[in-house]
Amino acid sequence: SPASPAPVPPNVPQFIIMAALAGCRAVRLTAPARVNSLKRSASVRQSAVRMAVPRSRGALSVAAAAKNYKITLLPGDGIGPEIMAVAKDILVEVGSQRDIAFDFTECLVGGAAIDATGVPLPPETLATCQASDAVLLAAIGGYKWDTLPADQRPEQGLLGLRAGLGVFANLRPANILPQLIDASSLKREVVEGTDIMVVRELIGGIYFGKPKGFGTDEAGNRTGFNTMVYSVPEIERIARVGFETAKKRSNRLCSVEKSNVLEVSQLWKEIVTKVHQEEYPEVELSHMYVDNAAMQIIRAPTQFDTIVTGNIFGDILSDAASMLTGSIGMLPSAAVGTDGPGLYEPVHGSAPDIAGTDKANPLAQVLSAAMMLRYQFGEEEAAAQMEKAVNDALDEGYRTGDIMSSGCTQVGCKKMGEILMEKIKA
Repeated sequence: SPASPAPVPPNVPQFIIMAALAGCRAVRLTAPARVNSLKRSASVRQSAVRMAVPRSRGALSVAAAAKNYKITLLPGDGIGPEIMAVAKDILVEVGSQRDIAFDFTECLVGGAAIDATGVPLPPETLATCQASDAVLLAAIGGYKWDTLPADQRPEQGLLGLRAGLGVFANLRPANILPQLIDASSLKREVVEGTDIMVVRELIGGIYFGKPKGFGTDEAGNRTGFNTMVYSVPEIERIARVGFETAKKRSNRLCSVEKSNVLEVSQLWKEIVTKVHQEEYPEVELSHMYVDNAAMQIIRAPTQFDTIVTGNIFGDILSDAASMLTGSIGMLPSAAVGTDGPGLYEPVHGSAPDIAGTDKANPLAQVLSAAMMLRYQFGEEEAAAQMEKAVNDALDEGYRTGDIMSSGCTQVGCKKMGEILMEKIKA
């Protein structure tokens, strides 16, 4: 008989362990894992009703969906509403083919929320997100709100949302799609084979540390200050996610910090090393200063497999790694906690300069929705269907402007959505 599974360490998102995190590649959950995932994260409601196409001949009829998931949609700002519309349509079509119903609730966040309510994260938005099975976010921010006080800007809505959902681990893959390797700003021989997963601590560090604010020094000069602080439990839980992720990939983890200068990084290195020695001695652990890591990601990205790091370092490194792939517009991400709804969003920003021009790339939003289906709900086949549609569109040479290359066909956001829909229906 098969061996009993190893005990799961505390404070590790369960579905992260079950789903072998390997960039955006298809991962098959075992049947028991899918059942457990559904019990944990999904609302399975036999009473849900949707329009379904019968497999036998006849007209449309109303049928009960086998599963129903409550999804909070946060289109946000800039290109957000455009790319969210594409992802929503794809989800509905995939669901209709697989007896899955989605109960969508759209809420305001970021600049859109500021314009409507005066705050970047209205209490009703957070409450709706907390009561859902998963949250799908598009993008937040824009030039329009840059002159507001720091604590009133759209980005505070995102920080508050992450903290309110308790999603402490941000998983950002950066792997090269064969169709886009020549779109990378680096040489083919440098980036070919790149497959990095950045595990970023998301609700601690300098973005959340206190005290913070503005003051005056002894000479009367105005100052601004923030506090970069991590506790032992915060480091332990993100380290475990890093090790568990590495185990499902190539069994190599690089911890990135700045322990030659920062006390907080000295503690980080100490605790990551301790967790490694006591819980994960089979994983190959290395340490790297963040400035060196930034250089190495550009110089020789294939040396990395899984990276675990703090909030601000992860923010910077994951954006740098994303450009290895040819465009930040291609990369999804997941933010997860030990339980409750996860937050799924593209890595890219709101791109206010092209908002409303139909130039946005919706593929990262669609891939984020696919990650949601796989890791939150265990809907492997539905997720793989969405990812295949993206790959098929790229194989046929369709590109949005950000990933356009010679010999391909440039299309806008809406047209790309139509192409994806054709692939889903095929």
